[in-house]
Amino acid sequence: MTASLIGEPLAVDLVNTRPLGADLLATPSALSSWLSAQADRFPDLAITDPSPADLAAVHEVRAHTATVLDALLEHRRPPESALRGLTSAQAAAPAIQRLGWDGATVVATRHREGTAGIRVAAALAEAAAEFLTDPAIGKLRRCAAEDCVLLFVPTHPRRQWCSPTRCGNRARVARYYQRHKDVQP
Repeated sequence: MTASLIGEPLAVDLVNTRPLGADLLATPSALSSWLSAQADRFPDLAITDPSPADLAAVHEVRAHTATVLDALLEHRRPPESALRGLTSAQAAAPAIQRLGWDGATVVATRHREGTAGIRVAAALAEAAAEFLTDPAIGKLRRCAAEDCVLLFVPTHPRRQWCSPTRCGNRARVARYYQRHKDVQP
């Protein structure tokens, strides 16, 4: 099984759970593992023992997000149905700032109503909406490796692979092989 790359904007990480010929969120336990890997950056995504319905809600958000990102990468208008799907997922469990007192100051904690899967799907759809409206969306790239479909937002203008240790290394090895295959000692 291919390991998931994480560390990109959450919407990109979600779409990257579908590498070529695989689905890294194929089961509820795989979803739980992926959400656990994201917990340091997004603690409100915690979900224990997700159900098949929870997984289906996340798959739906992933499909809508991928559709919109693909359209933007191809300089096309995103389908209205995908945009509506992301909006609907957010509306199913809107985030509410609950105010309280901690003894010294007013504090706000983010809270969503609904089942665990609906809450996670709403948070993922919200992350997608935030990324889609962020100026960084203009930097979004698809990995330059021919057999890779992963996306990334480059931190360096010359970056061309999803991961220097994954596709970048394979490309360097392939170039080395091409340069040396006809050279016989």
